[in-house]
Amino acid sequence: MSKWLTRLGIAALLLAVALLATLYTLFGGGKPYPDVSGPPRLPEGTMAAAVVSPRPIGNVAVSRRGRIFYTIHPESNPPYPKLYEWQNGKPVAWPGGTDQRRLFETPLGIRIDSRNRLWIIDPANHGTGQARLIAFDVDSGREVHRFDFPGAVAPLGSFLQDMSISPDGRWVYIADVGFWAKRPAIVVYDTQARTARRVLNRDASVYPQNILIRNQIKPMRFLGGLLEMKTGVDGIAASRDGKWVYYAAMNHDTLYRVPAAALQNPALGDDAIRRQVRAVGGKPLNDGITTDDTGNIFLTDIEHQAVLRMTPAGKLSTVIKDKRIRWADGLSWGPDGWLYLADSAIPHIVLENAEHHAANAPYYIWRFKPGSSAPAGQ
Repeated sequence: MSKWLTRLGIAALLLAVALLATLYTLFGGGKPYPDVSGPPRLPEGTMAAAVVSPRPIGNVAVSRRGRIFYTIHPESNPPYPKLYEWQNGKPVAWPGGTDQRRLFETPLGIRIDSRNRLWIIDPANHGTGQARLIAFDVDSGREVHRFDFPGAVAPLGSFLQDMSISPDGRWVYIADVGFWAKRPAIVVYDTQARTARRVLNRDASVYPQNILIRNQIKPMRFLGGLLEMKTGVDGIAASRDGKWVYYAAMNHDTLYRVPAAALQNPALGDDAIRRQVRAVGGKPLNDGITTDDTGNIFLTDIEHQAVLRMTPAGKLSTVIKDKRIRWADGLSWGPDGWLYLADSAIPHIVLENAEHHAANAPYYIWRFKPGSSAPAGQ
């Protein structure tokens, strides 16, 4: 019996060592990343608070009339309501008179399209529930579209968390970071045909590199270094002419683009799409992405409290830096040339409890004028 117990103990120890080694290989051991930002074009203090929230911010979308909608970040495990409009200096659950429990579980990414529809993506707690895309008419608050993603498109471990809508409002391009499953991909949804598919599954352009995020609050390293925040494709944005889709993995040194026509063609598989992917240029470790009317791409910098601009030729410049930014997350254009920035304060949210969240309130959506513009909403 003692020999059997000894062998069992050794086997359990070896299994534990193998498990820890696997965790470290998949989620740990990241290397520092250089600072690619520079002196900001706008002076510090230019940025102003547009929303001040007692609860952690998720993402933001601003309508053509300046109405500000935002989600509460699901990683803070918030109670309902989880979607708000900022009205007269106060958060108001939106749409009014609706039980949000029947609409979604963990809403995060939001966008307003050219038809004035507010789109919400619900990753359903990393694919453990029913991942869903839902749209409302902004003026009436009426639900106008709903799609439940099948398991093959939003499998267990998926995290459909950011998106961009084509200029004609037909196509939705969704970033699945695939954090836990290590299966990042782009999901393409056709609102007319009501079909969705995954493309570029685990491609190098959507997969995180071995980089450690060093945010000013703390490095994104947990459990003694066994677990680091290594995030696949996160930011995604269509060009304003609808020809290109730009995307980037958070822990990655390169911004990529792919022809929208390739993503829209159901006859093209991953290999055919991959051959059309092109690197645009080197980038910061970013979360959100948006584009302007002249073809520039705006990227947040989660390490250096900044928003950068990249030309179509891949040249980087820094638009704004501000010490008040804790985690430069999603971007949304509003009217009159304002660019809105959701500050999700991720280091104060992930793997922290409600008391910690409350102690680090308030949370902000900022806005500034970068000197260019685009239609409001995304």
